[in-house]
Amino acid sequence: MKILKFGGTSVGSPSAIEHVINIVQKNLALDKKIIVVCSAMVEVTNKLLQAGELAATSNTNYTEIIQEIETKHIETIKKFINPHDQSKVIARIKCLITQLEDLLQGIFLLHDFSLRSQDLILSFGEQLSCYIISEIMQNANITAKFVDSRDLIKTDSNFGNARVNFELTNKNLAQFIQQLNYVPIITGFIASTIDNETTTLGRGGSDYTASIIGAGVHAEIIEIWTDVDGVMTADPRYVKNAFTIPNISYQEAMELSHFGAKIIYSPTLYPAFINNIPIQVKNTFNSTHPGTLVSEKSELSESLGKGISSINKVSMLTLRGAGMIGVPGFLGKVFTTIAQKNVNVILVTQASSENSICIVVDSKDGLTIENTINQEFANEINWGKMDKVVAKFNLSVVSIIGQGMRKASGILGKIFAALGKNGINIIAIAQGSSELNISLVVDNFELNKSLNVIHEALFDADLKTLNLFMVGVGRIGSTLLKQIQETSKYLLKEKNLKINIIGLANSKKMLIHHTEINLSSWQDKLANAATSVDMSKFVIKMQQLNLPNTVFIDCTSNKNITSYYEEILSANISIVTPNKLANSSNYAEYKNLEQLATKNKVKFMYETNVGAGLPVINTLKNLKFSGDRILKIEGVLSGTLSYIFNNFKGDKTFSQTVEEAKHNGYTEPDPRDDLNGTDVARKILILARETGSKMELSDVKLANILPEVCRNAKTIPDFFAELEKNNHIFEEQKKLAEQKNNVLRFIAKYENGEASVGLEMVDSTHPFYFLSGSDNIIAFTTERYKERPLVIQGPGAGAEVTASGIFAEVIAISSYLSK
Repeated sequence: MKILKFGGTSVGSPSAIEHVINIVQKNLALDKKIIVVCSAMVEVTNKLLQAGELAATSNTNYTEIIQEIETKHIETIKKFINPHDQSKVIARIKCLITQLEDLLQGIFLLHDFSLRSQDLILSFGEQLSCYIISEIMQNANITAKFVDSRDLIKTDSNFGNARVNFELTNKNLAQFIQQLNYVPIITGFIASTIDNETTTLGRGGSDYTASIIGAGVHAEIIEIWTDVDGVMTADPRYVKNAFTIPNISYQEAMELSHFGAKIIYSPTLYPAFINNIPIQVKNTFNSTHPGTLVSEKSELSESLGKGISSINKVSMLTLRGAGMIGVPGFLGKVFTTIAQKNVNVILVTQASSENSICIVVDSKDGLTIENTINQEFANEINWGKMDKVVAKFNLSVVSIIGQGMRKASGILGKIFAALGKNGINIIAIAQGSSELNISLVVDNFELNKSLNVIHEALFDADLKTLNLFMVGVGRIGSTLLKQIQETSKYLLKEKNLKINIIGLANSKKMLIHHTEINLSSWQDKLANAATSVDMSKFVIKMQQLNLPNTVFIDCTSNKNITSYYEEILSANISIVTPNKLANSSNYAEYKNLEQLATKNKVKFMYETNVGAGLPVINTLKNLKFSGDRILKIEGVLSGTLSYIFNNFKGDKTFSQTVEEAKHNGYTEPDPRDDLNGTDVARKILILARETGSKMELSDVKLANILPEVCRNAKTIPDFFAELEKNNHIFEEQKKLAEQKNNVLRFIAKYENGEASVGLEMVDSTHPFYFLSGSDNIIAFTTERYKERPLVIQGPGAGAEVTASGIFAEVIAISSYLSK
């Protein structure tokens, strides 16, 4: 004998019911004897409850709800039942609806919607659906019959959550099974007292019905058909990477259900567990998927944990005081006080010193229990033996479940390390004596992030996910997005790295998706985005999403964007940026950002501030950390100025060389932004600060190479006109250099605590002499590299190399998270 239970979504629409018919037919074709248990159609139970509540407040709108329910069921009949048989079925439905309306009219007149009345009203959901399903089965040539579970399952009179009288129920079921020669379609959720008053079995009641019947008829298996592929490793609404658990033990399932897993409820497990009947959780809409088998044994998984569940909106009460230590019966008094308020304790943890205890309850009970305990222990509080209860609200419990954790070492360290790197604070921790469960209390705001971080640490140990928010999608930003798109398959396959672009913004629009933005169409989506750019809102939304492993990328040169860096780092979000304005502003701001990143265990990475894709800052840091002493730093740190002076030779004038550089895309729209040397000054300042210097930008000696008349030109054409008039100034410098067999190089220098930027002549013995193209070059003279400086040379400008440098730092962050 097999029990098939179908939930509300499985019988909630014509297409769903067709799946149910196919599943039943396939089982009958295998010569299986089956019993079918069905829930009310999806949302009908909620509508019935709403109708009762409206009726009790004298609101006549309840009649509209009943009309909706009637229409839904009659439309289903018309979809499946032959026209000449419809009148009989519809008449029965209308009869049930009339009874329901009469009951609601009584509630309307009496203004009373007691639990007894509520159970009776709610029973109509299952009566309606199961009767219709039985008729649909008959129409499909299945010998089926409607069976009211109130005739089989007997309970006490605890309305709303009745307790089953198993002795009487099993006796009824034993008699029922003897006469069974058809497929019974049995109402789930509802039962009755020995006086035949209607009761309900509480949350998950239809599953419980299936388990009760399965135990009573000694079924070989109970199949719970729902709308997901079994029990998942985590709630897929929160954790996108959640997957089906193939098998799980009764004990593990009980732990998961206690801590919020919605697929199987604790009462369902008890009858099956006692009688050692396996429960198979399967998907009505994907019937070939094996789902999850719940049985006596559980196969150990490589990930040690089996699943993660959670309860959000809880309150934690902390009791502490020296008077609690070693006092017999103290805890008993606390729990008796709580029990008198009919409040369930979700989690308890106590300090080994016995001077404090934390109790977690549902959020709706938090304030009540806080006041109750303070009143009950008023004398102890007044005498100073105990402090007033400290209550924390808006919390969540996250529980990691799995038998494999009994023998596992280091699992807590793994979880805590992952949470710590994502800035998630653990408020309390408790481990069950069975060692099947480790529970953590976190802030409600951190729930989604915590679930994803723990899931990745336990089940996706080899897979790392980064969630990127990028501001600035010009040449560098768009090139970076292209590089990410082109390498995404390789990174996933070879490096187990998944990069999600969650947010994008340019100077006009911003676009944020909760999952990820499709990189094949990001330009159109951003252009057509409904939201105008607002950096404050962009940062707030990034914080509200609170995704694990979040990285903010600033591909602008905008000072306003850098003003949000402190807020972003404080929110435990890493930053990668080529924008050098933050690190070259006042020293206090530079140092604050560095300290914030360290404090919040995130990364602030800015290699591209100085050398685009060249490893300049990392090399400098490695020299310093290895104990070497920096004596001098010299560099051609502008690809633009490198190109200009490498090509300023022969008969070509200086203005022609600058125009050529602009035409080839090497300069800013206004070349003066490059030629004034400020950008290079910022770069040498950053390098100086990396050595430990506290200098400011104003301390850098900058020799401006442009005549004042060029600097003050009103327009770019005016600038070029004035530059042409002053070509002789640069021509004289070029000729002087040539006479000495030297070349001109725009060099930044830091030595003996001083920094300077300007045009210099270098001879053939200098490492910068043979520089070509737009290459940057940096020479580090140190105690170890005194005779021959350590030289780094390569492309120092261009969207491709800068984007590559940013991309490399993004990947480096994923390596940090995996440690």
